Amino acid sequence: MKRMNASIRMAFGALVLSAAISAAAQTTAPAPADAAASAPAPVVVDEGAPLVTPSAPRGKTPPPELPPKAKVEVVQIADPYIELHTGPGRGYPVFFVAPRNEWITIELRHTDWFRVRTENGKVGWVNRQQLETTLTASGEQKSFRDILVDDYLSRKVQLGAAWGHFKSEPMLKVYTSYRLSETLSLEGTLGQVQGVFSGTDFWHLDLMTEPWSDRRLSPFFAIGVGRFKNFPNQSLVGAQTTNANLANASLGLRYYISERFIARVDYTLYTAFVADTRSTEYRAWTLGLSFFF
Repeated sequence: MKRMNASIRMAFGALVLSAAISAAAQTTAPAPADAAASAPAPVVVDEGAPLVTPSAPRGKTPPPELPPKAKVEVVQIADPYIELHTGPGRGYPVFFVAPRNEWITIELRHTDWFRVRTENGKVGWVNRQQLETTLTASGEQKSFRDILVDDYLSRKVQLGAAWGHFKSEPMLKVYTSYRLSETLSLEGTLGQVQGVFSGTDFWHLDLMTEPWSDRRLSPFFAIGVGRFKNFPNQSLVGAQTTNANLANASLGLRYYISERFIARVDYTLYTAFVADTRSTEYRAWTLGLSFFF
């Protein structure tokens, strides 16, 4: 009986030891394939990559950066859109429409048309009227009046016509001038007088000074030399054509109207040297309009 009890105790101990070994083996075993597949993938961070930040809302984007010495200007569209033409004129077709809040770069000007470049690289021509509502980088409305004044101050060539009276007879003249400096100009004039008893053709070349040429209302003074030709009507018996050298002195006033137009009024004293010992004086005044470019 004692031997049987000892055998039972030994068998029971072996069974407990086997169960403990089996439990330990299950605890240290690798995870099943399904568990590994369902686990989240590790996140790999590239320390050299730049951080990605959310883009700013449309309309709040800063203007593009330009080189320090770039002679261009960046403005933002405030109207619903602006139209880009293929050339500097309304006769050129519209090929692209830039929307509100987009930044455009002004690269070149031709009269009242500006060549601009959009953010996506579209290049076209826009009229000044559409650009007058654009905004600068500081949020202020862009003014193009200073550009027009700059055109006036940097004018080189003028072409104009005037009407008035030579002595007491109607006169018409055309003139063109070229600015040599800020205060000096060279001007050429062709004129014609249609009188009752005779007609007169003349030309003269003047040196003109304009001390306050940077002002909208500017006086000027001119002196010059030229030629004078007076031809009487054929109904007059014995009348002869007169050719003579001509000298003149003028005093006038110019007024910059707008865009590229200038109004002008002048008073001129003409001296025709009809003979070695004889000269004739004529007084004339004219009112004209000129265009500069």
